[in-house]
Amino acid sequence: MSKIKFFSGEEFPLEMHKVRIVQKLSLLPVKERLAAMQAAGNNTFLLQNKDVYLDMLTDSGVNAMSDRQLAAMMEADDSYAGSETFAKLEAKCTELFGTKYYLPAHQGRACEHILAKVFVTPGSVVPMNYHFTTTKAHIVLCGGSVVETPIDEAYQITSSNPFKGNMDIDKLRKVVEEHGADSIAFVRMEAGTNLIGGQPFSLENLEQVSSLCDKYGIPLILDASLLADNLYFIKERETKCRDWSIREIARRIADLSDIIYFSGRKLGCARGGGMMTNNEEYYQKIREFIPLYEGFLTYGGMSVREMEAITVGLEETMEPDMISHGPQFIAYMVDELDKRGIPVVTPPGGLGCHLNAMAFLDHLPQEQYPAGALAAALYIISGVRGMERGTMSEQREPDGSEPLADMELLRLALPRRVFTLSQVKYAVDRISWLYENRRLISGLKFVEEPATLRFFFGRLAPLSDWQEQLAAKYLADLGEY
Repeated sequence: MSKIKFFSGEEFPLEMHKVRIVQKLSLLPVKERLAAMQAAGNNTFLLQNKDVYLDMLTDSGVNAMSDRQLAAMMEADDSYAGSETFAKLEAKCTELFGTKYYLPAHQGRACEHILAKVFVTPGSVVPMNYHFTTTKAHIVLCGGSVVETPIDEAYQITSSNPFKGNMDIDKLRKVVEEHGADSIAFVRMEAGTNLIGGQPFSLENLEQVSSLCDKYGIPLILDASLLADNLYFIKERETKCRDWSIREIARRIADLSDIIYFSGRKLGCARGGGMMTNNEEYYQKIREFIPLYEGFLTYGGMSVREMEAITVGLEETMEPDMISHGPQFIAYMVDELDKRGIPVVTPPGGLGCHLNAMAFLDHLPQEQYPAGALAAALYIISGVRGMERGTMSEQREPDGSEPLADMELLRLALPRRVFTLSQVKYAVDRISWLYENRRLISGLKFVEEPATLRFFFGRLAPLSDWQEQLAAKYLADLGEY
């Protein structure tokens, strides 16, 4: 993707692809959106897609595939064992990342499940640059605990730090010294740290983390699901890497990691995933769990057609025009909102545009789930579905107390090659109207609260009739749509 300056003086991203297949969308009137939100228990995960205009819930499994990926799917080898399709995917992983072993799994959280089974024991500790919901849940279920060790600026919503996903080396060293290296199950680095706004780590920081792990004999595991964004930011923002190719950066990252796992729903733009390593001992331990939990070693719970698509998708991830698409669209959206004084996470990261719900709804206490309330409000007035990334995404302590999240974010994901710039402008316009009318928004409370991963299927209710008031104001100002 290229950023073009136009004669008018405007500058915005120019798509380096054309649309050849379209899918019809619908934009319900505001009263119908209000009814749909209430029927979904004020949880955007429970909305029916037919009721959504712009689905910015996630980029996972909803990125647009290329013509080359679709063509490759027709070549799939359906063999249960010894599939040629698997051999192609394994060879592509070896080519790009230099890894000898590839172990398939149906998606990223399946990898997390197996890695937790292999490495985590009761009382063990996993330091991270920041946790992800499912990763943490698997570690806790195996009796371990997560220790966050990001740099302090990771918690600053507004910042100019280009690598807020970096791990604080001094914090990491202290965790190892405090608990002892034998108690550290592994160190996890997440590319494009999801829960703090898709913020990348630098190659230099990964080198430092890898060196410390080598010193203490601790495995370094990389979650590469958002690697495409992180590769783009390293090349754009890290001086020493500006003359490197994307392939060179990817190989260096892989060389620094003991195990790499990924969700193909993000990295590769198809449904699947897997784990890569050069360590035979780790390979042997992980391999035992694949047939038990996923499927045979040459498909691991994936459709072979999706495996063909991932193989091509991984190759396309090495193309600058492909990996720049998301970050440049996100940067455009963030900059447009920032110009209007709307609180967003800066600098723009990967994955999506992140609204700072605590500043957007500074009249609401965190206990009333401001990011969840903002997600519900935005859908009602626009048909745009986002994802709460705040206290709702945490889970209660064993004693029933409510841990408050470090940030209250509404994530508006921008799947690759899916939305047009006019649709992004529509979202910006409706968010701007909502910000002007933000005092109409009140909080939520749980009425159905699962014990684990409650944000996926819990149900909430508004604390007043604020949603009806919001819909009425929208109708008066902007009409039905």
